[in-house]
Amino acid sequence: MSDQRQEFEDENTANFDDLQDQDLQNNEDDQGKLQKELDELKDKYMRANAEFENIKKRMEKEKLNAMAYANESFAKDLLDVLDALEAALNVQCHDEISLKIKEGVQNTLDLFLKKLEKHGVSVIEEENEFNPNLHEAMFHVESKDHQSGAVVQVLQKGYKISDRVIRPTKVSVAK
Repeated sequence: MSDQRQEFEDENTANFDDLQDQDLQNNEDDQGKLQKELDELKDKYMRANAEFENIKKRMEKEKLNAMAYANESFAKDLLDVLDALEAALNVQCHDEISLKIKEGVQNTLDLFLKKLEKHGVSVIEEENEFNPNLHEAMFHVESKDHQSGAVVQVLQKGYKISDRVIRPTKVSVAK
């Protein structure tokens, strides 16, 4: 009976060892699956975080642009007033009252330009060479004094806010 008992114990020990090996193998498989799942979740997290940072940067840039160019349409509307004031300065004055009025218009124009500059609106500087980003060619003229493509005359001043043109300078260009 002791032989049977020994065989029984040996068989149980073998079965127990097999079960332990099987459990160990299952644990390693589970651990591998969990590690793979963890790696996938880390990857998803990193991608989501990067996307969030990109959106955050884009929104910040859009916010800055919105602030910088918020007054653009208002400034465009005021350009007609500037043109009218400049036209009033070109009127010939012969009496003292007209000269005083012209001086008042000049002071108003100067103050108006300072206030616009305070809010980022500035006159586009005159250039001798035609630049399609800053100028609008109204017509071409023959000119012996200018090279082809040169600005001959400024017909209407152009303006910009920061680096964005809100009205191009209207010019005549040499052929």
